[in-house]
Parts: sequence; C-alpha cells; structure tokens
Amino acid sequence: MNKTLLAEFTAREGTENEVARLIRDYAQKVREEDGNLAFDVYTKTSSPRAYWIFEVYRDEDAFQAHLKAPYGGPFNTALAPLIEEDASVLTFLDPVT
Repeated sequence: MNKTLLAEFTAREGTENEVARLIRDYAQKVREEDGNLAFDVYTKTSSPRAYWIFEVYRDEDAFQAHLKAPYGGPFNTALAPLIEEDASVLTFLDPVT
C-alpha cells in the first residue's frame, strides 16, 4: 500500500527566495528515490509563503528509506530557521475506497 502524506510549512517573511531554492533542490533529489512516486510542491495562491508538499511513496519501506536519505537532515536543518513552524507539519493520508 502506498504511503501518502501532505507536508506543510510557511516561509518567514523575507526568506521566500531561499526557501524556494532549498525546496527545489530537495525535490529534485527526492524524486530520484527509487520508492518515490510523487513529490509535488505547491504554494497557496492566497498566501504564497505557505507551502504544501504532496508526497507518495511506494510503501512504508520506501518511506523509511526516504527518511534515512543523507540529504534529508541537512535540508531540514537549513529549512528550520526559515519557516514559521518548528518543523514541517505532516498529515498522513489514507485513500477513500
């Protein structure tokens, strides 16, 4: 079963360009992961500093491999001071059947 989630965060005012650069670089790496099926980055139309990232992994093992990727920690460390939240807010999603 796929592992699907929505990650959300808000860039601090004045950090928009740096956040956009970080997330573009990170997204490129994640999309190359064997078990990644989707990593779609959006900003909210009415609030362009608000990011929503829709992520889909092949299964729980692929998601765990993603969490262990060597670039994840440095990305989160670089992102943390640039966003309003303490960390990305994760919402795990289940399909409606």
